[in-house]
Amino acid sequence: MIVPPGSTIGILGGGQLGRMVAVAAVQLGYRTHIYAPEASGPAADVSRWTQGRYEDADALARFSGQVDVVTYEFENVPVVALGVLSEKLRPSARPLEVAQDRASEKSFAERLGVAVAPWQPVDDRAALDSALAAIGAPAILKTRRFGYDGKGQARLASAADGDAAWAAIGGRPAVLEKQIGFTHEFSILIARTSGGACAVYDPPENVHRDGILRLSKLPAPSALASQTALAAASAQRIADALDYVGVLACEFFATSDGIPLFNEMAPRVHNSGHWTIEGAVTSQFENHVRAICGLPLGSTALAAAHVEMRNLIGSDVDDWQAILADPATHLHLYGKREARPGRKMGHVTRLRLD
Repeated sequence: MIVPPGSTIGILGGGQLGRMVAVAAVQLGYRTHIYAPEASGPAADVSRWTQGRYEDADALARFSGQVDVVTYEFENVPVVALGVLSEKLRPSARPLEVAQDRASEKSFAERLGVAVAPWQPVDDRAALDSALAAIGAPAILKTRRFGYDGKGQARLASAADGDAAWAAIGGRPAVLEKQIGFTHEFSILIARTSGGACAVYDPPENVHRDGILRLSKLPAPSALASQTALAAASAQRIADALDYVGVLACEFFATSDGIPLFNEMAPRVHNSGHWTIEGAVTSQFENHVRAICGLPLGSTALAAAHVEMRNLIGSDVDDWQAILADPATHLHLYGKREARPGRKMGHVTRLRLD
C-alpha cells in the first residue's frame, strides 16, 4: 500500500529520533503526529503532539483514526497495546516482541544461523551461578528488558562478583553474556520495503564509552570488510525473517577469528545512523519514511570520502559555538532543556571530501 504525500504519519515516541523522522517526513510532503506519554519532547518542535499512555487502547484507537500510517521511534512500547494499530503499524509489532527481550532476541538470531557470544538465561540468583559455571567469567549480566545506553548491566570479573552484579540489576530476569575480546564495534543499518527490497548503508565503526555511543566514523577499517559483509548478510536474514518494513539497525562485534558476533538489534532508526543526514545520499530517516509509506528507497551511497558523527553528551552541548565555527561540521541540537550527565543533547557530523 502506498501512502501518498499529504498524508499523516503517526509516530509513537517523541524523542530526538521522532524529531528527525518528522523533519524527513515534512521534506517529502507528509504531516506527522506524535503519540507519547510525556506532555512534550524534542519532536514537539516539529510535529503535532498527543499525550497518552501506550497502554491506553482507546486513546491509541483514536490516534489511529487521525493518521494514515504508524511507526515507532522507541522499542519499549508495550506490544499488547498495539493490536488496535496493527493494520497501520510499520514495522509490525513482531520486531518489538523479539527486541524487547534479550533472551528472545539472541535465540531468534541463533535460529537464523547468526553467531552470538556465549550466553545463558538468568531468572534468579541461583541461575546466575549456574550460568557462570557454564560460560565462565569475565561476563556481563544484562536485564532481559528495558536496558539501553549501558543501563541495567553489571560486569563480573569472576564468580565472586555474583551477589554484587545481581543486586546492581535489581534482581530482575537477565541474560549472562561471555565478555569477548572484540577488536571493533560496528553496526549495519538496512532499509527494507514491504515488498522485500533492501538498501544497506556502509557500516560505521562505533566507539562506546560507559555504554553510550560516542563516535561513529566511516569508512570502517578495510580489515573489517569480510566481517561487515557477513554481518550485512545476517542483518538481511533478520529483516527478512521479521518481514520488516523500515530501517533496522543491528550491532555487531568484530572478532580476531573473523566471525562477527551479533550483539543486539534496534527495530527503528538508530543513533549510529545519524551520520547519514549529511553523509549519505539519502538519510536513514528519509529511507524509513519511504519504506513505511511504500515509496522506492533512496541511495545509501556515501556523500563524502570520510564521515564522522560525534554525540554531544551532557555538557558537550556547551561547545556549540566552537562547533559552528568549523565550516566542515553540521550541528544538530535536540531542543532538550537540561544537559544532564549521560544525556544525548545533540550530535555533530563532520565531512571530509578527500
